[in-house]
Amino acid sequence: MPLKPCPSSPNCVSTQADPDHAKHYMAAVAFTAEPSAAIDAIEEAITAAGGEVTGRDQSSLDSIFTSGLFRFKDDVRFELDTDAGLIHFRSASRTGHSDLGANRKRMEALVAALNNI
Repeated sequence: MPLKPCPSSPNCVSTQADPDHAKHYMAAVAFTAEPSAAIDAIEEAITAAGGEVTGRDQSSLDSIFTSGLFRFKDDVRFELDTDAGLIHFRSASRTGHSDLGANRKRMEALVAALNNI
C-alpha cells in the first residue's frame, strides 16, 4: 500500500518520496526476517525510542512521537513490502512548517536499530 505523500514543507521524510527531493527522501530498509518478526522488531525500536504504537497488523505499524518541550506530535507509519523484502516508512509532523530535522534524525536512528532484521 502506498504511503501518504509528504507535503511541500520540510517536516516529513518518506521512503516513497521522489529520490530527487533530498529533503523528503530516505532509502527503504531491507529485511530478511519473517514479516511478524520484522513488525515485532519495528515495535521494539519505536518503544525504545520513546514512541507510542497506535496500530498494528501483519504488514504495517502506526505510531506517534511527542516532542518533550512543546509536545508536538509526529506520525510515523511503517509498511512491509514482503515481495521486495523492504520496510517502507513515512514520518511527518502534524503541525508547523519546519521540524529542524527532527523527523529525519528520528528515522535515521530507527533505521540503524532495524538493520539486520
